[in-house]
Amino acid sequence: MANDLLDPTFLRELEVLRRHLEIRARSGAAGERLASRRGSSVEFQEHRPYVPGDDPRRIDWMAYARSGEPVIKLFRAEEDVVVRLLVDRSASMGFGEPSKLCIARRLAAAVGYLALARLERAQLIEAAPERTLVRPPVRGRASLPELLRSLGALEAQGAVDLTRAIDGTVRQGGRPGLMVVCSDFFDGGPVLGALGRARAAGHDVVLFQVVSPEEQAPMLEGDLLLEDAETGETVELTADADALEAYVRRFAGLCEELRAFARRHGATYVRVVVGEPLEEAIRRMVNRSCDGGLS
Repeated sequence: MANDLLDPTFLRELEVLRRHLEIRARSGAAGERLASRRGSSVEFQEHRPYVPGDDPRRIDWMAYARSGEPVIKLFRAEEDVVVRLLVDRSASMGFGEPSKLCIARRLAAAVGYLALARLERAQLIEAAPERTLVRPPVRGRASLPELLRSLGALEAQGAVDLTRAIDGTVRQGGRPGLMVVCSDFFDGGPVLGALGRARAAGHDVVLFQVVSPEEQAPMLEGDLLLEDAETGETVELTADADALEAYVRRFAGLCEELRAFARRHGATYVRVVVGEPLEEAIRRMVNRSCDGGLS
């Protein structure tokens, strides 16, 4: 399973994107990261191509004179950032083909690679039934196989309290960092409140909402008996046009709540539909997207 999370084509795309990832949280601990403020103890790391929006003062003019192409200097500074990968593995994440959890694992693996390739620390946090499992953080490319093995072992089961998992991560995590939440957000608790507390504590928040095409536009009809995958509760309904329209409105409302939260709090929201290229989803994350309405 671990070998399926990051294929060579995906890795090549990630290697390009890692140079453009900006983490907006600062922990203040000793470590290595890209310098973004004055007064840090810094060491030159590498060049990357200049892109519109970069500070022209960071252009290496000597390199430009040699190559004719504008490049930006990147530095390492004595700051340390933890990239926390919070993955929802509730039973609802087992839906779809491939499952939503499979997609969440690949998204977390991709962001973990971006962190480890930049010499940041990456930490896997499992939102699991009855408890939150916090694994020790790892650092460096050599730690990638360990992270992939941990992600590959995740299984969808039971009911998860995502609010508790986010609050627990904030309480136990120490210094703020990048908090990446991979979930369908089909949770009845006050998740947005917990995310707001994470943002207030200084965390840079990224939301990956993973959904299946059937959840966006269900193809149901007739009299049905539906069972909740997490609680086992059943409900009878008639899947007529009115019922389907009501469901679509409610689903769109959930997506809009997440998008509005991201816009209001300076977070990132990326909705990922099972089957779409994950390279595009990671690119939207790096570009700090706030995905809009349903298409």
